[in-house]
Amino acid sequence: MEVDKIPIPTFLAQQRDEVAPLELQPLFLDFEEFWERKLWHQLTEALLQFYNHPDSGPQRIPIYKNFVLSFAAKINQLKLVSLGLAAASQCKNYEEALEFMTGVAAKVNQPASQDAYVYATVETARIKLYLGDLEGARKALDEAEKILDRFDSVEPVVNASFYRVNADYYQTKQEFASYYKNALLYLACINIADLTPAEQQERAFNLGIAALLGDSIYNFGELLLHPILDSLRGTEHDWLRELLFAFNAGDLNKFNALVVHFPKQPVLEKQTSFLREKIILSALTEAVFRRPPHDRAMSFQTILQETRVFPEEVEYMLMKALSLGLIRGSIDQVAEVARISWVQPKVLDRNQVESMRRNLQEWDISVNKLGLWMENKLEIPEV
Repeated sequence: MEVDKIPIPTFLAQQRDEVAPLELQPLFLDFEEFWERKLWHQLTEALLQFYNHPDSGPQRIPIYKNFVLSFAAKINQLKLVSLGLAAASQCKNYEEALEFMTGVAAKVNQPASQDAYVYATVETARIKLYLGDLEGARKALDEAEKILDRFDSVEPVVNASFYRVNADYYQTKQEFASYYKNALLYLACINIADLTPAEQQERAFNLGIAALLGDSIYNFGELLLHPILDSLRGTEHDWLRELLFAFNAGDLNKFNALVVHFPKQPVLEKQTSFLREKIILSALTEAVFRRPPHDRAMSFQTILQETRVFPEEVEYMLMKALSLGLIRGSIDQVAEVARISWVQPKVLDRNQVESMRRNLQEWDISVNKLGLWMENKLEIPEV
């Protein structure tokens, strides 16, 4: 006799008495009561409690197919997808999981439940990534993104799923800047306390690598201020955290001291020359930042001393900084002077805050002097 022919009360009784662990058996009584009374919200919550229990694994797929699908249209469709995801985690392989989640996506592909469809579609993309089908994953993610763009807002779980899988896609492609952006957006959609310490460390490590290697990332402020980075404190990857702060401060000495760790990460070791150029640009912007706004005409010789580049590289580094939008200004090649009018803001450490304090004090003194000079000029002599 086929399982799907068994009446639901009988099926639930069999699952309770013959399969379920003792501590989960009371939930089956709730399932039957809520189902008979058509209390769909309470039934959904009880099912989520069951599916989230680690000992429910062997029963997830049978219960989903033979019980949940019988009233699938009556419950919250996002939670239906969550139940489907929990069930798919018990599939024998990724091919089976993909087929299962494709069915879930088709089930919720209705005009009133497009958010759930996006959620399910993104999760099929995740499985395709595991299978190495990057083209299929990208196609699914693009479809989901087009639908998301039509919403004013969706549940955080949907956005979190999209940004997480999108980040995973770009990480697989080693597109570091895109990974960095999507991974930070993913963290903005979740409570990081929900991640295990190992997951936090892995995410922080991957973000750190992406920040360093992203060819368009020269400001790490959002990452440096994010609590996820603290998960690397006291771990074998604590050096990466220190390296990120060294880049932010343009600290060439610290960079040179931490280069010894690069062989641990071949992806960094292969990009040593790029990273050295990046830290030099950071040292340049830091040198500009330390100077008061009225004194940012810097000679090539000063820049050479601050960045430790060869004389013939000074002009190239200035042009690179201008093209990347790190600074604004002009270069006088004849006088060998760079006149900087603006420098990109960055997150400040204690030393940088102290430098800003000194700049503000100098500015205050200059304003006072100007005020006194104007008073003297405007003073009317006595007759």
